[in-house]
Amino acid sequence: MRTLTYVAALNEALHQAMAEDDSVMVLGENIRNGVRAETRGLDERFAPGRVLDMPISEAAFTGFANGAAMAGLRPVVEFQVASLIFPAFDQIVNQAAKLRLMLGGQGRLPVTFFLMGAGAGGGRAGQHSDNPYPFLMHAGVKTVIPATPEDAKGLLLAAIFEDDPVALVAPANLLGEESEVPEEAYRTPLAHGVRRREGRDVTICAVGHLVPAALAAAERLASAGMEAEVWDPRSLLPFDKAGLAASVAKTGRLVVADDSGRTCGFAAEVSSLMAERCFEFLKAPIKRVTRADVTISYSTPIEAAALPGDEEIEGAVRAVMGHTEPAPGSTPVHG
Repeated sequence: MRTLTYVAALNEALHQAMAEDDSVMVLGENIRNGVRAETRGLDERFAPGRVLDMPISEAAFTGFANGAAMAGLRPVVEFQVASLIFPAFDQIVNQAAKLRLMLGGQGRLPVTFFLMGAGAGGGRAGQHSDNPYPFLMHAGVKTVIPATPEDAKGLLLAAIFEDDPVALVAPANLLGEESEVPEEAYRTPLAHGVRRREGRDVTICAVGHLVPAALAAAERLASAGMEAEVWDPRSLLPFDKAGLAASVAKTGRLVVADDSGRTCGFAAEVSSLMAERCFEFLKAPIKRVTRADVTISYSTPIEAAALPGDEEIEGAVRAVMGHTEPAPGSTPVHG
């Protein structure tokens, strides 16, 4: 099987979706000329009006996309940086997430909110380092975060052909990752997590770019006799509760690695769910590894101290296994 980068897999998904269905359109800032690789070649291949460069007003073009979706199109709204979704929150949270219910189910709203470059890394500072998916989940917007190029393609295709709003979050730290990706068009179902590594002693539920970090930590832990299972939810809402619960029931221990805020974050929700569902199986308290509840700094050392990574995940696993000393070099203040 051929290999693709994460961003090339996203590009192929957009090409295949637009070729399959004339109602699919893509809109956003600076996309017609393929400035960003995920939209490369779309404008040249497809009819005028299906790939639109929009003014720098996220609220306006998100509202435009909502109306287009209600009129029968399937718009993909790209936000070049995840934090740029905030100006559009009224259109997403107060309109897209609610209109189908408020209309009594008389219409559909098949719009995809496509968040590129999510998360921090490399000194992008406060307004370009957010992971806003908990806000979207609070609003009831279906939310997916692919951790591999294969899932990037499959989940984007699934999102585009959902009849409800879906947000796809593409982590900045994964865009250059490469792996095998099938050539045919396929849709990865929402609400189905996947086991990335088998283990018997502890489950690590990791989100997005923390999946490779969890796998790296698990490899080091194996040399110390601790076998960690790595579980990737892929879809945060709807969430595969039964899949994760089965893993936790088997291992008896859980570490949740999530690069969003600690307070009211995704890790807090998963910890609560598993405490409710798996209490009788738990051998140790659940540990969360998250970013700190702070604005991300331009300073890269300060940025690194606020973010979760493989060393923090390893330290959390050692803690739930009864090895309470932190891993060398880790910063467990937010772990």
